Amino acid sequence: MDIVRVAGIQQAQCGDLTFVATARYLQHLAGTKASAVILGPTKGVEPRAPCAVLRTDDPYSAFARAVSLFAQTIRPAPGIDALSAVASDALIAPDASIGPFVTIGSGARVGARTIIYPNVVIGPGADVGEDCVIHSQASIRERVVIGHRVTLHDGVVVGSDGFGFARQKDGTHLKIPQHAGVVIEDDVEIGANSTIDRPAVGETRISAGTKIDNLVHIAHGVAIGRRALLAAQVGIAGSTVVEDDVMVAGQSGVNGHVRVGKGAIIGAKSAVLQSVDAGAFVTGHPAIQHAECRKASVVFRQLPSLKKRIEDLQQRIAELEEKLAACQTPPDR
Repeated sequence: MDIVRVAGIQQAQCGDLTFVATARYLQHLAGTKASAVILGPTKGVEPRAPCAVLRTDDPYSAFARAVSLFAQTIRPAPGIDALSAVASDALIAPDASIGPFVTIGSGARVGARTIIYPNVVIGPGADVGEDCVIHSQASIRERVVIGHRVTLHDGVVVGSDGFGFARQKDGTHLKIPQHAGVVIEDDVEIGANSTIDRPAVGETRISAGTKIDNLVHIAHGVAIGRRALLAAQVGIAGSTVVEDDVMVAGQSGVNGHVRVGKGAIIGAKSAVLQSVDAGAFVTGHPAIQHAECRKASVVFRQLPSLKKRIEDLQQRIAELEEKLAACQTPPDR
């Protein structure tokens, strides 16, 4: 039987490859119609499968490689489309692909085998490395440095002005010019409509191997370490340092001028208001150690009944105080 595509275990049909990475999906294995399954560790359980089984200690990676075998990608032809606008002094590698309606400013560079899809703007002096993929509507502002094998999805803005204003005596806000650098290192991927701001001084840097989801905002002067993972709608405020291997779950926010230590995990919808130790797992608003947050959430759910008990106790205390006062009052003669 030839394998013709990859599918989820509940949707797979004859000719499909599927995978099981966690115990919760083992229940679907016996009834799958797939022709083959990638199976992760089963912790002593010997599951039965009606098809060929490929065992691995890392099913997600194996599945990712399998998907890549079936992915149909159409690489644009190298060269500069006649409908693009490229400055005469821009340096474009001969085997790069520049699509229609792309604008590339003076002194910009585009490396070998890089693909620039339509409607991308690359500002003056920007440097885009080799084997990058820049999708439509992305904007790489002036003097931004993009490393090798970087992917920017649709609508990404790198190098927009940081949010910096000085409040004056009359209450108005004077803009602080934001002209410093932004560096995106090698093997970074940035999801659709995410924004990376430039600072007034210093730099904003996204280190190698970091993966950023859609609708993420990185403020001016932030330093993101290597291999960090930032899920959708995360916001990192200015001048914060996020060290290597940090994971930030969706809709979480990190305060400015704090440090998130190496390997820390920030749970979904958390508000990090102070620095987080290396290896810590924090959740909540404000974010605290996850174990403590779970205990606090139990108490929170009990607040209505606790409030009622306190009110009852207050009433009983008031009644006892009245009786005690009555006993201590001397009788009338």
